[in-house]
This record gives sequence, C-alpha cells and structure tokens, in this order.
Amino acid sequence: MVDEELLAVCHETADAVALALRGVADWAPAGERPGQYAIDLVADAAALEVLSAAGLGILSEESGRHRGAAHLVAVVDPVDGSTNASRGIPWYATSICILDAVGPLVAVVANQASGVRYQAVRGGGAWCGDRRLVPSGCRDINEAIVGLSGYPLRHLGWSQFRSLGAAALDLCAVAEGVLDAYAVVGGSALGSWDYLGGMLVCIEAGAVVESLEGQDLVTTEHSARRSLAAAATPDLLGALTEAATRAASPDPPS
Repeated sequence: MVDEELLAVCHETADAVALALRGVADWAPAGERPGQYAIDLVADAAALEVLSAAGLGILSEESGRHRGAAHLVAVVDPVDGSTNASRGIPWYATSICILDAVGPLVAVVANQASGVRYQAVRGGGAWCGDRRLVPSGCRDINEAIVGLSGYPLRHLGWSQFRSLGAAALDLCAVAEGVLDAYAVVGGSALGSWDYLGGMLVCIEAGAVVESLEGQDLVTTEHSARRSLAAAATPDLLGALTEAATRAASPDPPS
C-alpha cells in the first residue's frame, strides 16, 4: 500500500471510532482491567474491524497484538484520554501510527471531541487539514510552556506547565506550537500507542523527540513503557531532559 492509501485507512479508522462512540451511552469505567472504560472496548472493536480489513498487523492498547507476521503494523490507541472523555473534557483522540521495517511511516491523530485531525507521512511533513505544522521555535526553558504527563519531584524551570491528559494530542500541540515542549516525568511512562502517532507528527513538523532513558521509542511490545520528551528546538529539549534527569535523582546529601 502506498502512503496515501495508508493515510486513508487511518482516517477511516478514526471515522469508525467516532461513529461507534456516538452509540455509547455509558462513558464510565466499565472495562476488563483497571482504568479501562466501556468506550475503550467499543472503540477498539471499531478500529480493529477497519485495520484488519486492510490487512495490517495491529498493536492495540486494548486488545494487544493481531496479525503479528504482517509487514506493516498499525499501532493504535482507540481512545487516548479516556478519563477526559468520561468527564466531558474535550481533549481525547484516536491515534494511529503505521510502522514499516524502518519505523513510523504514517500517522493520524484525531481529536474525537473537536474533529480536528493531524497527520504526517515520513519525509512529507505534518499537517492539520491544509495547514502545515510548525513548532514554536522556543529555545529557553525559562520561557517555555511545557505539557506534562506525571509530575516531577522538582520544578524543571518552565515558565508555565499544563497537564492535559492525552499524550497524542499533547505531542501534536508541540508540533503546531501551542505547547513549546512535553515531558513524561515523575515516574509516569507511556505505551507506544500513546506517543508514536504524535511523535511522527512532531518529527515531521520539525520538533525533536527523545527517550529520557535512552531506550528505543519504536516498539511493538505490548508490555513496554517509555518516558520521553519533545520540544520545539534541540536547545529546549536538551534543557528539559537535563532538568528532568536531575529532578528524578535523589536529593544530594546535605
């Protein structure tokens, strides 16, 4: 399948999830494991139907691996930000990133509350509709507005912070310059379905992303968890990761 066909599959998946969610009356926790919601299961079934019909391998947060021998693997979070969705906070998304043997190839992150969609193709830039995404250009952490997953033991030096609750959208906010940076800190860690779609959008927009622990961020292991940071510029990323590393270390003896 060519890139345009893969993007179409991603958008079709987001459409299917949106349609499935319209039929759900109970958005409270009611899944098969702690933190899982009924909407997660409904959304997962809708996403799997589309992705399976396209012949893709799948890694889903909700149901694990499918078609493990496939060359192309869709890493999907049917509802990223389920708690936000259950509380009526309009910041939750369907995130799909298709991997090939090289790594992330195409991605779509669809805000299911607003209808806003972000997409990226490796080597082809990142877009929101017909608007090409460009990060803020912020270089100084003292001037930065930083999104957080988790909370560090000590202040990282930001100007302001936000904790918005949907990693895929938080990363897209860095890509389009709404946030200057984003960090997963304070013992928080994410599955690859949480960040791969937003990561490709960030990278193709010109932002920078790295693991805080030196691990490969591209993984299809369902049990794998990663802490990472993204920033508008290498200078800001360096300052943020250095501060996050210091904050994670025990206080020096007095």
